[in-house]
Amino acid sequence: MEFHRYVALGDSFTEGVGDADPSRPNGVRGWADRVAEVLASRTDDFGYANLAIRGRKLPAILEEQLEPAIALQPDLVTIHGGGNDVLRPRVDLDALAAAYDEGVGRLTAAGAHVALFTIADPGLNPSLKFARGRVAVFNEWAREIAEKHGATLVDMWRMRGWKVAQIMDVDRLHMSPVGHAYMAVQVLDALGIEHGTVPPAFPDVPELTRREQLATDAQWAREHLAPWVHRRITGRSSGDGVTPKRPTLQPITPASSVTPDTVR
Repeated sequence: MEFHRYVALGDSFTEGVGDADPSRPNGVRGWADRVAEVLASRTDDFGYANLAIRGRKLPAILEEQLEPAIALQPDLVTIHGGGNDVLRPRVDLDALAAAYDEGVGRLTAAGAHVALFTIADPGLNPSLKFARGRVAVFNEWAREIAEKHGATLVDMWRMRGWKVAQIMDVDRLHMSPVGHAYMAVQVLDALGIEHGTVPPAFPDVPELTRREQLATDAQWAREHLAPWVHRRITGRSSGDGVTPKRPTLQPITPASSVTPDTVR
């Protein structure tokens, strides 16, 4: 498959949070940039836009990003959403799925090939295990939507063989550079794109004693969980004041020209 106009939609996952790169817009790279770099190496007229904004729930993604994406006339759209929704104690999953279904249908009707995601199994992450049931239901809807519209499904729920500390940032919510590099390979493979990208080796992580784990959990709660809860209580979002890092289709340096050290 060859694509010329790629638009990425979503939240922090697609924006690239956790994969810091001060030289890039919004100071992040991410898996979508990495996928775009590979796609750019396959054609001379490639353009890439990334409209994702951290903290966005799925209804906001559809309301704010869908029309601008369609206006760019993409032939490939990736969309990830729902992660910020299922973490809330109250969410109407059926209504969420209906809106998602309609949005994906509009993208495919506009001529784009769509790739969408299931959410990774939170049972692998003790900090998020409480949402496992909601995630499982949402993922079934995502699979049905992908099948209905002929979309590519990147099934993160079924990805195993790693520990949270190996692919997640210290906040336990966003992927690390290794996680983003790994996800780029999964997306390219799901799309059937030939590429020479080698999946990164997962780093070794030390085994902690129970006392060390409790101390680490307490530090995480102070530095990451408490601010997240405070934003929820006060109605604020990490995406307040953040704008899309690539609002229009622009060239991107092809993968062959990117520094070999792709994992920062």
